[in-house]
Amino acid sequence: MNFEVINMIFALPEMFMLAMACVILLVVAYLGKNSANLAYGLSQFTLVATAFLIYRSLGDAGFTFDGTYIKDAFSDVLKLAIVIINVAVLLYSTHYLKARGLFKGEYYVLAIFSTLGMMIMVSANHFLTIYLGLELMSLCMYAMVAMHRDSKTATEAAMKYFVLGAIASGMLLYGMSIIYGVTGSLELTTIASTIQTGNLDNTVLSFGLVFLVIGIGFKLGAVPFHMWLPDVYHGAPTAVTLFIATTPKIAAFAMAIRILVDGLGDVHQHWQGMLIMLSVLSMIIGNVVAIAQTNLKRMLAYSTISHIGFILLGILSGSQEGYAASLFYALVYSLMSLGGFGMIILLSRQGFEADKIDDYKGLHERNPWYALMMLILMFSMAGIPPLVGFYAKLTVIKSIIDVNLVSLAIVAVLMSVIGAFYYLRIIKVMYFDKAEQNTALEAPTDMRIMISVNALTVLALGLFPGALLAVCGAVFL
Repeated sequence: MNFEVINMIFALPEMFMLAMACVILLVVAYLGKNSANLAYGLSQFTLVATAFLIYRSLGDAGFTFDGTYIKDAFSDVLKLAIVIINVAVLLYSTHYLKARGLFKGEYYVLAIFSTLGMMIMVSANHFLTIYLGLELMSLCMYAMVAMHRDSKTATEAAMKYFVLGAIASGMLLYGMSIIYGVTGSLELTTIASTIQTGNLDNTVLSFGLVFLVIGIGFKLGAVPFHMWLPDVYHGAPTAVTLFIATTPKIAAFAMAIRILVDGLGDVHQHWQGMLIMLSVLSMIIGNVVAIAQTNLKRMLAYSTISHIGFILLGILSGSQEGYAASLFYALVYSLMSLGGFGMIILLSRQGFEADKIDDYKGLHERNPWYALMMLILMFSMAGIPPLVGFYAKLTVIKSIIDVNLVSLAIVAVLMSVIGAFYYLRIIKVMYFDKAEQNTALEAPTDMRIMISVNALTVLALGLFPGALLAVCGAVFL
């Protein structure tokens, strides 16, 4: 019993975040409309303090809560990334919400509870813990999408997200129940050791795997479970789209690694084929359909689908190098997505969403620095060297070549070339088209600093990718 109590310190960041989320909830309940500024300040304090707690405990590893919670290098890296990126997300979001009368304390309560759900998913070693974290994260995001109650598109997006999310959660839960029926356990380490004995019905196990992959595919936004993603990205307020497009993808990646690698790694041959299909379809449909988009948010949504295809490449390789490459890609993608949607928020104002590609015409003339930051982000997403997006694509493609999946690597390279077109179109519009309006591009100082830091970090990681690559590699040793 004493060992278990001592081990509870492993979950200190989550316990602190839960306590602070409850405090923020009470503040919002008592102060009502006057709570937004205080809720924002408390939320940022919570995220920074949580990052400090995670950093202080780096290097510790073990299980707690009767084996349902695991603390290891993988969870530490992902949780640090989640809380740091969410600090920037809340900073970007606040000015957008203020300009549209949506600046409410409830947004921050939902954001902190959703972040807590992500952290629980990252450290889950049990199917029920994964499901608990997933639902806590997802239910908060459904509510966030519907925050703009006067917007028909936001309400429609929230309904689609909720209904399809509920179906996907049901699929995931059904898959978990089948795996439990076969192995007799919900704990991932026990499932892994039971599968190693080899005395299981592989047909039933494969059947359960199908439902698990469906659930994972939906949460990542992989084809053919991507239907919600463009509509939600387009319909939700951009501040909420920014939140959904960044850290939840890291949490969904963690769920995929925990379930498929930690729990079901010994039946890699059963789920590899499914992931190959999801990956190829995601890269093809994401890149091809993105070309036809005129709305930047929808274009970035289909771009996300193609990036998910690349992330899946590393996972399906079944090698330590592949998992590390996927982790590197997931972190880099979140950073690039943060900057991309951050630029939309930076250039938008009351009555003008800056979400159409034509809205960026002549941006270089109006503000050369903003145009340069957008150029860095778009080039990185396209995978053009020496930016970090290039190294992300290179590492996942190398990982599948190493396991002799050369045809898959060729598809990935071709899709990267096709994908470069719609990113370069943004550059062409900014630098070579005449501005249709010459309105001043004013933005708060903290946002200008943050977008600059965001884009320059993408550039710096491209010039010096070794440190982050080494961290991702060390996680899976």
